[in-house]
Formats: sequence, structure tokens, C-alpha cells
Amino acid sequence: MLLSILLSIVINTTLDSTQLTLGDQTKLVIEATCDKDEYVTYPRFGKELTDGVEIVRQGSVDSTIDKQGKHYRQELVLTSFEDSLFFIDPIPFASGNDTTYSDGLSLNFVQPFVLDSTNAIFDIRDIEKAPIWWWGYIRWILGIWLLACIIALIWWILGKIGKYEGKYIAPKRKEPERPAEEVALEQLDRIREEKIWTQGHTKQYHTELTDVLRTYIAKRFGVASTEKTSDETLQALKPILNEQRELHASLSKVLRLADLVKFAKWQATPDENEQALHIAYEFVNETKPVAAEPKEEEVKELNS
Repeated sequence: MLLSILLSIVINTTLDSTQLTLGDQTKLVIEATCDKDEYVTYPRFGKELTDGVEIVRQGSVDSTIDKQGKHYRQELVLTSFEDSLFFIDPIPFASGNDTTYSDGLSLNFVQPFVLDSTNAIFDIRDIEKAPIWWWGYIRWILGIWLLACIIALIWWILGKIGKYEGKYIAPKRKEPERPAEEVALEQLDRIREEKIWTQGHTKQYHTELTDVLRTYIAKRFGVASTEKTSDETLQALKPILNEQRELHASLSKVLRLADLVKFAKWQATPDENEQALHIAYEFVNETKPVAAEPKEEEVKELNS
């Protein structure tokens, strides 16, 4: 324990240990005491207390006051990785216009073991010969051949598993896509049977009805109606329904009524709801592909 006194200021520095091995840590406690009306300014430390002595952790400066005066305390954790005896210069502490210095300290770090310089240094591994250049290509070929054999074996095992009582399990055939008009008429029949608009679901009714028409238009005419507005859909159908202008006008009436119901909260009447469904049926039936009539020769062959 070391004390430094200037006037009424007392500086006390304490080291837990002054003899350590490399990498060990010791705690330096710095305490200062002064009168109640005085103030002590602690120095600001960097990463090292002195060359070779590192500051691992630097605590904050705590202060208390009692009848004996004002007390300051700070803790520093020190370490070093150099085998040396270090001398720590006195540390300055400011108080008003005066400066008080602590006593110097010594700190010794020693090597924990003795290095034997007489032992010879050997290589970790013996010197190896460089591989033959073509051996790398052979390894690649063998690897590819082995992978092909594994794939063939897996394929053969799967074929055996696929057999059942001497027969292979036939792969599922993709069902042919149903005609667009058949699907549309089936969905319109469902809408007609449910009549959800009679239960107050008018918006849902017109949404389902126009979805059926838009899907049918997309499949029948190749117009992406489900991604277009009503005006864009009607504009795209104009050249296609050039000879069916009344049908085009009826479709326009259905689509615009649905827009009013869905977006403008329009209250459609029962007659308008029934008429929209009737027009949807009429549009699908009038635009569905017409089956080709058999030729006279084919009719004769069927009758013979």
C-alpha cells in the first residue's frame, strides 16, 4: 500500500499482486481522499498503463462523502504478455490549481516455463512426391462411372418396387381438359340453383357470375379477361364479336352492372339479377364452338 499526500489530499494505490506469470491479471485500486469542499480529477487512461502493461478493464470513479471528507475510488485490471519488470510512473491527480502524484509502482511478469533452445526443429510431415498428372483424370473417370452405376441401381430398384404381381403400375394419365363451355354452363347451373342473391349476397352473386364469364372468355377467345377491367375486356372482344353486336351489348350490360354492385354499392333489383344470369347463359351458348356436321359420305357409311 502506497500513500501520496499533498496538503489535504491523500492518494492511495494498491496492487493485488506484483509478481505474476504472463497473461495473468491483477487489480490496481486507486483511492483519493480530500476535504468536503475540494474536488479531485482522476486521469484518463488509455489501453495501456505503461508500455507493455495493458488495461483489461477500467472501472468508473465512485465517490462518497462522510464526516472525514470526500472519498474517491477506481479499479483497473492489468495484464501483460512480456517477460519483464515494469516500473509504473507516478500518476497525476488534479485538484483545483494543484496536482498530486501517486507513488511509483513496480510490476513483474515472468515466463511460466523455460524454453529449451537445444531441441532441433523437425518438419510436421515428410517430404512427399508430387502425384502423377494423369492420375487425377483417372480418378474423375472412376468417380463418374461409380455415380452412373449407383443411378442405374436405384432405377432398377424403383422398377422392381413398381411391379405388383408381375404388372407395372401404370402412370397416371393426365385427364384431358374439359371444354370451356361445358365448365361454364355447369358453374352457371350451380349459381342458378344456389340463388345467393335472394339471401342478401348480391355482391358475391355478381362476383361469381362475372368470374365464370371472364374465365370462359379467356379460354374460348384467348383474351386475358381475368386480368383486365370490364372496359378493356369489352374492347378486346369488339373485333371478335363484330357480327354479334347485340350479344356484345348484352355482355357489356352484365359486366357494368356487376361493377356497380361491387364497387359503387349499387342495389340491383331481382329482375336485374335474373336477367344477368340469363344473359350469361345466352353468351356461352351463342359463342361456344359449333360441332361440325358429318358429311353425306360419312352418314351413308354409318347407315350402311
